[in-house]
Amino acid sequence: MSLFQRDVTVCVLSSGSAGNCTYVGDGHAGVLIDCGVSTKQILTRMAEVGLADAPIDAVLVTHEHTDHIGAAAILGRALAKRGRPVPFYMTRGTSVGVPEPSVPDGVEIIEAGTGFRVRHLHVEPIPVPHDTRDPVAYRINVGDAAVAVITDLGRPTALLARHMRECHAVVLEFNHDEDMLMEGPYPYPLKQRIKGSHGHLSNRQAQDLLMDGLGAHLRHLMLAHLSEDNNTPTRALVAAQMTLQAGGAFGRVAVNVCLQRAALPPVKVQTRTW
Repeated sequence: MSLFQRDVTVCVLSSGSAGNCTYVGDGHAGVLIDCGVSTKQILTRMAEVGLADAPIDAVLVTHEHTDHIGAAAILGRALAKRGRPVPFYMTRGTSVGVPEPSVPDGVEIIEAGTGFRVRHLHVEPIPVPHDTRDPVAYRINVGDAAVAVITDLGRPTALLARHMRECHAVVLEFNHDEDMLMEGPYPYPLKQRIKGSHGHLSNRQAQDLLMDGLGAHLRHLMLAHLSEDNNTPTRALVAAQMTLQAGGAFGRVAVNVCLQRAALPPVKVQTRTW
């Protein structure tokens, strides 16, 4: 058997409370993680960053909130017209909670903690604490490279940190600044939901998870799911950079803040595969 190298592409197409979608692939196989923006936006943004012909072999759904699965039914039909039906992987709890207009054809049930393959990509669904039926984050392994997409969770966990330590690229939630949230206009019950243990990660909590999960391989960190009302890109970026500096990784890890209305430029991670 021979060893060959290829680049793994990671592209956050949209991230925030209005919709989430990330592409991971290596030119031979690829997946979307979530599909919370319209099918037109997903395909248009992929084309705009040079991924018009990138393979989409599956959609990995983290949970049933509309900003993560809203386009599933239409996207499934659109991808089937492009070539062949594409499976939508989700936990049983998520499948039960999908809003009726978003239910796609080809649902494949998975279990948190049990890995599976999409062609040669190895996918690991990781349980997360969020206020839905059975939510997960995903780690995708391609050869010797690993990419994780971790959003929509109310607190860090040791399991997530362990998975992060082996990753070369991580999309990580930096949802809110605690002071901005509590001083802002949201109703008190919504504030409590967001800051609760099954809500969303604050900048401080994301710092804690990043510090615990900071591994020697990490080269790309993308700050995701920022609240437009309760956070700013500058606050999130400063928090991440402070943590990287404290962990001895400042300058080694490229940091970008994900966007709601446009795709980030794709990042490349080199992998070796037998």
